[in-house]
This record gives sequence, C-alpha cells and structure tokens, in this order.
Amino acid sequence: MKFTDGYWRKRDGLTVVHPAHHLDSAPGPDSLTVYAATRRIHDRGDTLDAPLITVTLTAPMDDVIRVTVEHFQGVAAKGPDFRIGEGPAEIAVSPSTFTSGALTARVNTGDNWGLDFLADGKRITGSGWKGMGVVSGDAGDFVHEQLDLGVGEVVYGLGERFGPLIKNGQSIDIWNEDGGTSSEQSYKNVPFYFTSAGYGVLVDHPGRVSFEVASEMVTRTQFSVAGQALSYLVIHGPTPADVLRRYTALTGRPALPPAWSFGLWLTTSFTTSYDEETVNKFVDGMADRDLPLSVFHFDTFWMREFNWCDFEWDTRIFPDPPGMLKRLAGKGLKVCLWINPYIAQRSPLFTEGKANGYLVRTVGGDVWQWDRWQAGMGLVDFTNPEAREWYASKLRPLVEMGVDAFKSDFGERIPVDGIVWHDGSDPERMHNYYTQLYNQVVFDVLKEARGEGEAVLFARSATVGGQQFPVHWGGDNTGTFESMAESLRGGLSLMSSGFGFWSHDIGGFEGLPDPAVFKRWVAFGLLSSHSRLHGSKSYRVPWNFDEESVDVLRTFTHLKYRLMPYIFGAAREAHLSGLPVMRPLIVEFPDDPAVAYLDRQYMLGGDLLVAPVFSAGGEVSYYVPAGRWTHYLSGEVVEGPGWVRETHDFSSVPLLVRPGAVIPVGARQDRPDYDYRDGITLRLFEPAPGRTAVIVPGPSGADTVFTVERDGTEIRIGRAGDALPWRVQLGTGVIELAADQDSCTLTLG
Repeated sequence: MKFTDGYWRKRDGLTVVHPAHHLDSAPGPDSLTVYAATRRIHDRGDTLDAPLITVTLTAPMDDVIRVTVEHFQGVAAKGPDFRIGEGPAEIAVSPSTFTSGALTARVNTGDNWGLDFLADGKRITGSGWKGMGVVSGDAGDFVHEQLDLGVGEVVYGLGERFGPLIKNGQSIDIWNEDGGTSSEQSYKNVPFYFTSAGYGVLVDHPGRVSFEVASEMVTRTQFSVAGQALSYLVIHGPTPADVLRRYTALTGRPALPPAWSFGLWLTTSFTTSYDEETVNKFVDGMADRDLPLSVFHFDTFWMREFNWCDFEWDTRIFPDPPGMLKRLAGKGLKVCLWINPYIAQRSPLFTEGKANGYLVRTVGGDVWQWDRWQAGMGLVDFTNPEAREWYASKLRPLVEMGVDAFKSDFGERIPVDGIVWHDGSDPERMHNYYTQLYNQVVFDVLKEARGEGEAVLFARSATVGGQQFPVHWGGDNTGTFESMAESLRGGLSLMSSGFGFWSHDIGGFEGLPDPAVFKRWVAFGLLSSHSRLHGSKSYRVPWNFDEESVDVLRTFTHLKYRLMPYIFGAAREAHLSGLPVMRPLIVEFPDDPAVAYLDRQYMLGGDLLVAPVFSAGGEVSYYVPAGRWTHYLSGEVVEGPGWVRETHDFSSVPLLVRPGAVIPVGARQDRPDYDYRDGITLRLFEPAPGRTAVIVPGPSGADTVFTVERDGTEIRIGRAGDALPWRVQLGTGVIELAADQDSCTLTLG
C-alpha cells in the first residue's frame, strides 16, 4: 500500500508518524528493546501528545534477527501464525547493538533515528529517515518498514509471480488469488524475499502484506501490514544459497517426494469426456509408443457433477473403481485423484458437515455459501480438529482402494468478510494461511498410509511453509510460447521463495497449443523437477498433435529417466538443505552481474543449465557463465562468459554441463524409480584439479559415493558402496568396470 504522494508528501486522509529520536533502550540477556519517540525530545513538554514506538530485537537462530515494531501493545493477539523454527543462536547485546552470529542490528543513539544491519561488520541494509512508520487514517491503521536498497541491488522472491523475475519497480500484495498465470495475481504468495546484497527478509504476517519494491521509494523496499504491529526477520547469507538454507531452516524443509513422482504424469484433462476405456486407450497408446508413464491422474469428473467434493466415484462412468485401480497398478502405474476443500450443496457431505460444524460459518451462525465453482458450496473449516479428521476420513478409503497421490487443487478463494472460524482465527490472517492447513491434512493422510518418503501432492495454492508438502504446480496457463515463458518466471520466483519442487502443465492448460508449442514445452517440462501432461478441454496425448510430438516426448522422457540419479540427488539436496531443484542462475553464480535479470533459463541442480526454446523455428539466445561448458546432448563445447545464439530442432534443447561436473547417468530409461547405482555411468566434463564427490542414491539409504580426483593429467575414480557394475565416460571414451572393481585411473592427453 502506498502512503506517500511523491517523496515529500503523505497521501490525503493519512497521518504517518516515524521514529525520530532514540529515547532509551532495555537490553536483556537475549533481547534488546528500544523506545523511539516520534519527535525529538528537548524538554518534558515534548513527551506529551506524541506516540512512542517500541522496537524489539530477538534472534530465533544464528545469523537471523527478528525486528518487532509496535504502536499500541494492548491489541489482542489473533491467529493464525506462521510456524517459525528455532535453533542455536550466539547472541550479544548492548544498549545500541544486537548481534546474532555474524549479523548485527545497530540502533543510532544520536539525534537521528536509524536501524542498520551489518554482516561481518559491513552494512548490508537498514531503516533510515522515515523508513519505519505508524499510519492512521480513513483506510485504517498500518505499520510499515522501509529497508534500503543499494546501487544495483535487485530483489527476488515474494512467492509465485508471473511478471519479471526481478521485483524492483513492482507493487505486490501478498494475497492468494485464483487468477491464472497471466496477471499480477498469484496462487502462492510468500512474504519473503532475498537480494543480491546477500540477505533475505521474511515478514512474519500470514495475511495481506503490501510490498513496494523500489517503487514508492525507488531506493527502498517497503512492506506494510494492517494493525498496530509489524514483525520481520532479516536473514544473513552472504550468498543467495545461504539465505535459502536459513530461510527453510526457519520455515520448514521440503519433504523428499518418492522417486516415481519424478516420472511422466498423464491426466484425463479437465472437462473432456472419459471413462475406463478412454483411460486404457491413453495408457496403452503410450506404452505401445514406448512412452513410459509413471502416474495417471483423474481430474475433477471422477466424481459426479455438482457433487464436488463427495469423494465418491461416479459409477455411471467408472462402475468398478477398485478393479480399475488394480488394473492400472498392474500396468506399473501410480494413480492420482483431483480434490479440493469445497463441499457442494448437493454432496451428502454438505449436510454432514453442516450438522457437525465442520463448515465455515457466517457471523450470524449460517454456513457460508456461494455458487461460484460449485452450486451452494461450503468451505471445510480446517481450524476445527474434528473437521480435519472428518476430511481425512473421506480420503483414507481412497488410499486404501489404491490411490497414491492427490491433486489438492484450489484453496485460494477463502472469504474474509462476515465469517467466523472455529478457533477464532482472524479472517484476514486466515485467507492465505488456509492452504497450509488444507495441504497438510492431505499430505499427512498419504504419509500415514504410504510411509515416510512416499507422500506427494500436486498442489496449487501455498504460503510460507507450504514447501514442506510438495509438489506444487504453476496453475492455469495457456498454450502459447508467451505463457510458457510466464510459467517459467512463476516457477523461478516460487523457487526463490523456499520451494524445492515445481511443475507446470506441459503444452498449457487453456486452449489447444500449436504442435510446435507442445513440442518445445515437452523439452522444458521433462527438464523440470516434475512433469505433467494436462489440459482443459482437450487431451494431451502427443499423437493428437503430430507424430513428431510422439518422438519428442519419447526422447525427453528417456533423457529424464537416464538423468534420474542426478535429479534425485538434487531432490535430496532440496530436502536436506532447502536449495531448490530448479534454480535461477543468481543462486549458483551470485558474483556474475550478467545473471541478475535472467528469467528464460535456469539451473537444474547445481551442474546443468537449461535454456528452453520459446520459438517454433528453434532460435534461442542464452547466457553462459565463465568456463568451458559442454552441450550434454551433442558434446559441443561453449566458452563463457558470454551470450550464445543457436537454432535447435524439436529433439534438442540447450542443456549445458558446468565445467568440472560429474554427472551420474542411470542405465534405465523405462522408469524413474530404479536402483540408480546398478550400471551407473559417471560422465566427466572438463575435470578440474582437486577432489569431487558424487553421491548416487540407493534403495533404503544404501548410497554409493564416487570420488573423482585429478592431479595433473591423472584422474583417479574411486567407489565406496555395494558391488555393482559401473562405467566411466570422458568425452567419447567409455571404461566398463566390473561389479567388484572399486577404482580406475585415467590419463589425459
């Protein structure tokens, strides 16, 4: 929300006061409370008729400082609240400084108010003259903060956003909406950002947070919330990767999805007509064409129309659901079902939910209802523990029947006005947070039934902490190159906000894509963490486009399955450290100023650069960081840093390997879940002096560790793990190694 009219004036109808004078401080063993007068105090008369702002500094963990700004402290606390973790913190406190690890907050105790943040003694940002403010007026009460941006400093994150990856110059409201991928609205809003200056900021408010990123004040990032208090956390890096590690340590690391979920998903699409015969035609058609599927997804109409959700199969179309699921499982497929948290009036669950108080109510005691999406629908009140268990009890029989995953759709259209939550939560704060409760209930059902490491969602809405329940997809895009590009921007923005796994509808959801769009999107989709063919009014089987689409899909599906040892290794890194599988280049190359604005290419893990092709003719331009990079598919070498222009046919895409990387390549291309160590090939690219370790995941944690050591022209490769056959490839040369051979030596030259 903008509070100013230009740089000097406030907007009409608003009164804004700012800290002007450090009055005094109250240091504690693990906190520092600072009292700031909103006018300079020269005599006792200046203490009358003026607000006092209280600023409290604490630390949930090392290298993180929480700042709480309060005006009136008598306001009753209202939930919900983000779950912010805690860890060891080495704290030092003085009357003017508060230090957590290598991060220090310093209060100016002189005549002019100021709050600076220093990392290892160097100022990285701060709140200066009129940066912090308390607002009152016709629009209500607000608290805002403004943190400085240095020359050339750029901002990333704030959830899934489909506009430019760099947020500078944008006004962004953190407010979940069902708005598609072509507007400023977003399904996944996260009040967290990081900057190229080596720090991140999380605004600890689950409701609406308004950001003005170098827009209202072009040298500052402003964030504001309604009410009398604002709390935010400054997170020290110094690199973007370090910031993401610490942010996810605070808000939750992603669960590790099962290996099968990384395979190709095919759906019925949304409003198309289908029955078991249709499903089998698609499944068998894929198998006949050597297009290995992992998951088949049934979208909305597995349930009867006007009954969403009753969690009952439409037996007019599917007369034998248990038998059908067994038959699909017999073909090696996992099954996913569409669900949402809305209960249509016609559903028998509506009467049940109404009678037991499981649906959100109005202030007058009625069930909240409307006709958008489903006639007379109500909304499950997940703040009620009994309602959560009730909803879970409807999903468990489906899991017992043979369902392996749920597409937990929607969760954004959550009312605010005139409603009451079971636990008394504030409606404004619950609007964004609702999705966290919803997705956790669904995820927990799968985890309880299938076990740790087997639960996976296909979720659309999210907020802070939502990364714990993967996977999320990018929502309703369209079948154009422009929408393909905006989908990638949304994904990179989301993964700059702590999310480790992401997918999108290959070919676009709305409309029938041109075959060229579909084929280019296939390459992008199969080089994403998760890959799904899904549409709205048309099927997404490749032979509906042209025969070349079949070949392209086969090529990239086989490629992904061969790359699964590498991709699943990146997935485990996301699970353990919070670094996303797909990364903006700024995460890997923070010292290269050329990567700051790149949003049409990304890193897949730490060692593969992907530049999707957004043209029918195959023309593509992309940037290569410093070093000798190798095209994975052709073996050609590209020297960076610099821009490259190429033309690719439909069976190719810029997929470059980082200099010095060792890429583990699997022996199978028919499925994503296999023992990656059996027949593994280690592909060496531009081996660098020193030692490189590569962990290849094995079943039940039986990993194999390979080490590559280069000393001059000699390269020694060692293995520690189970005895299985393996290979080493350098350039076009391949060395076959027996199961009992644990090392080999190569000589360059």
